[in-house]
Amino acid sequence: MKLANLLAEHRVKMNLRARTKDDAVQELLAMMKDEGIQMDYQAVLNSVREREEVEDTSYGHGWAFPHARTDAVREMYIVIGVSKVGLEGKTHDNVPVHAVCLLLTPSSIAKLYLQSLSGMARFARQPGILDKLLATDNPHDLIGLVASSGVMVDKELMVRDVMRHRVVSVTPDDTLKEVANQMFRHRLSALAVVDKNNKLLGVINDRDLIKVALPDYKALISNLNYSMDVEPFEELLKQEDKIKVSQLYRDDYETTSPDTRIVEVAAMMIFKDVRRVFVVNGEQLVGVLLRKDIVNMIIRG
Repeated sequence: MKLANLLAEHRVKMNLRARTKDDAVQELLAMMKDEGIQMDYQAVLNSVREREEVEDTSYGHGWAFPHARTDAVREMYIVIGVSKVGLEGKTHDNVPVHAVCLLLTPSSIAKLYLQSLSGMARFARQPGILDKLLATDNPHDLIGLVASSGVMVDKELMVRDVMRHRVVSVTPDDTLKEVANQMFRHRLSALAVVDKNNKLLGVINDRDLIKVALPDYKALISNLNYSMDVEPFEELLKQEDKIKVSQLYRDDYETTSPDTRIVEVAAMMIFKDVRRVFVVNGEQLVGVLLRKDIVNMIIRG
């Protein structure tokens, strides 16, 4: 099914008056209220705000996707608002939010909700889409733009519907210090290792870093009185600019493709007890699927 088939012209507003994302959500909800849709609007707004507190839904590329799974609504709604001047507030890519896509669904509708959210995100990532969007003057043309993009909604949840498209990575020539900085900056416990062409080479995690400082950790565990001549972490700090990723990274990692069913990958992650699976197209790294993202997106919404 085409993503455009899920959109309706009367649920598109081309000139948002709002200056913030929260105001934009309220403006779109007011449009639904004027349409005569019966729901507990305050409960819906609270659910959207609660989701925003957990994680900012400003996606980048000029788009934001505030959303909520709440039984305050009886069916799925997609409502889009466009701000020609852009909303106030920081975004991770420093591009102001111009398009707000509000997606609401009851708890009983999970698959279509996630696929619709993923489909809108795929549409937003297409090159030049924001400029084309801002050049449209009416809802009919906006939906036509979505239709011409060719974005489809699948019958089943796929890896591309849940995976992270922005993958934090390092190269073999990066240092241990750079790895630690990236892990801290992005709150990650592991990073992909790629070459200059973004070919996936391996993975390096926080355990690998600690093992550098404690090469004799087995002896330390078996004998708590084991004596060390030097403080291991102090020595590690002295070497952080000299030790290269090429000396530490491993090639025992799991991969999948964007078109794999999410249930297959989830089952494999449980069976092999892995926290992350890298998503590749051929040899190129295109995403990463984290176990916690399956929980966050599918179970929590």
